[in-house]
Amino acid sequence: MIFVLEIPKQAEPRCWFAYDGGDLLRKVAAADPLQEWEIHDCASPRELLEMFDATPEMPDVSDKFPGICAMGEEYGWDTPLYRADHLQEPGTYRETPVSPEQASEAALRARGDFRIYWSESEATAAFERAEDPTWAGSGWRARWALRAQLIATEVLADDL
Repeated sequence: MIFVLEIPKQAEPRCWFAYDGGDLLRKVAAADPLQEWEIHDCASPRELLEMFDATPEMPDVSDKFPGICAMGEEYGWDTPLYRADHLQEPGTYRETPVSPEQASEAALRARGDFRIYWSESEATAAFERAEDPTWAGSGWRARWALRAQLIATEVLADDL
């Protein structure tokens, strides 16, 4: 399980969980101004054309879809390309792999202060680390939000 602790400046901290990278991406996208496929996508130029019921072999395809055709010619029609608008120039596909986790983390970073704990043990250790600067001052609210989520997911017992 992945735990996300969001610490907005003008609101109460909130903590939530995701089962895996795909679930994390869906949940991040639900509260993001960008669409899920703008936050993270992986498609070949051929697959992008297929979304428009087109193929590279069709006549005049390069006139109708010059950007996709340019990518197909540059990278190859079946090469997986990655889009992650919070990590690279919006609307562009690149050959460098981007995971859903990396794209989700970038989207969270664009929103403000947050922490991601990639496992139950990492989240529990963070909660138990009283000297963590995150918990200083009014950070106790963030720590309390993390505690509540750990209890809700039965990672911690409610007898603390």
